[in-house]
Amino acid sequence: MHSDPKDCLYCSNNETLHNLMIEIAPLSVSRAFLFKEQTYHGRCLVAYNGHVNDLNELSDAERNAFMKDVVRVTRAMDKVFHPEKINYGAYSDKLSHLHFHLAPKYVDGPDYGGTFQMNPGKVYLSDEEYAKMVDEMRKALNEEY
Repeated sequence: MHSDPKDCLYCSNNETLHNLMIEIAPLSVSRAFLFKEQTYHGRCLVAYNGHVNDLNELSDAERNAFMKDVVRVTRAMDKVFHPEKINYGAYSDKLSHLHFHLAPKYVDGPDYGGTFQMNPGKVYLSDEEYAKMVDEMRKALNEEY
């Protein structure tokens, strides 16, 4: 299923997107976001700038640049949040825009040893807490380069 870019959450940069997540930073070929729902403390997402459905639609150079952005974000997440593991999810079943969910997992945390839930709707933070997380992620991302 391929969606129209004008109906795409990431391409239209609409209110629905901003109700779900906070933009952390533009990257080389993508954008990094922090999920507002924080059951998985530090959960982020990296969305490719172009409207493509899958990694296999990218050239080798485009794919490598996107994956470099994903790794840059996970390194920043590791530095800021210290998870035991980061789970990667690239589903796009219903929203055909290349993006990776990055869900930090902690030994005593939710779903450790299993699959993370897409939107459990359990943990929301204050504006100050989100601002602190975004600021720490921006600093860590800048230290990467």
